[in-house]
Amino acid sequence: MKDLRNTIARTLRLGVTVSFALTLLGGVVYLLHHGGEAAPDYSTFNGPSVEYTTLRGILGGAFHLTAYGLIQIGVVALLLTPIMRVVLSLFDFVRQHDWLYATITSIVLAVILVNSLSSPL
Repeated sequence: MKDLRNTIARTLRLGVTVSFALTLLGGVVYLLHHGGEAAPDYSTFNGPSVEYTTLRGILGGAFHLTAYGLIQIGVVALLLTPIMRVVLSLFDFVRQHDWLYATITSIVLAVILVNSLSSPL
């Protein structure tokens, strides 16, 4: 049990650290390319390109080391961190033959996955 707690703690720390590093790198890249620009006009909203609202676009942007892509992949890493905790907990409950908690955790994981994957990729 203690090993699992340590594994979960390391996974959460690693996920947050990786997310922070990717987001920070994206912020630095953004500032290098746009830091000297004049302040934006906030009277109209111009959101990011649609290519950064899909997983395919985010991965492509991160692969090409674009600022938006790196920032978005950092956010995705942060979102995946608690999901990994649920997956690790599920494995532990199955290993312990704790079928009630394994079932509950499976339902929680299924709800997360259905809601995450129901949007277009």
